Amino acid sequence: MDAGWIIIGIVGIIVLYVIVVFNNLITLKMRIKNAFSQIDVQLKRRADLIPNLIESVKGYMKHEKGVLTEVTKARTAMMNAKSVGDKISKSNQLTGALKTLFAVAESYPQLKANENFLQLQEELAGTENKIAYSRQFYNDSVTEYNISIKRFPTNIFANLMHFIEEKLLETTTAERKAVKVKFD
Repeated sequence: MDAGWIIIGIVGIIVLYVIVVFNNLITLKMRIKNAFSQIDVQLKRRADLIPNLIESVKGYMKHEKGVLTEVTKARTAMMNAKSVGDKISKSNQLTGALKTLFAVAESYPQLKANENFLQLQEELAGTENKIAYSRQFYNDSVTEYNISIKRFPTNIFANLMHFIEEKLLETTTAERKAVKVKFD
């Protein structure tokens, strides 16, 4: 009779361990979803600010239509992106287009003094900081999750329950390059 209780106890401990592991992995997975949602919220906020920025810049930058068109195209591409990787890639393109816009704006003193432009520039800078923080939180969450599913003995149960490794958000070589501004 004692052997039966020991077996039941061991099975109970294993079941409890599997439940704890599963719940921990689900928590980490949901943290990743939440982290990406935070990025998505900030990307949407930035995208919502851009039309106002374009309008405030239009009158001053009549000869820079290509820059404005590039920002608009990049914004549209980002808004239409579906996957995490695609959203981030398109977001990085938009960041590059905005950097070019702000670099070109430096040669327009009246625009730099425009209160609306300055306010939008400040809001966008704040949003960019929030995006950077959100990306960092996302990568931290992914790293914690990936470590968890690879750590023994959790990795055995993670494989059995089909928990797969998540990808970190990384910048490409092209995204790391400085923005080149060309005046015609």
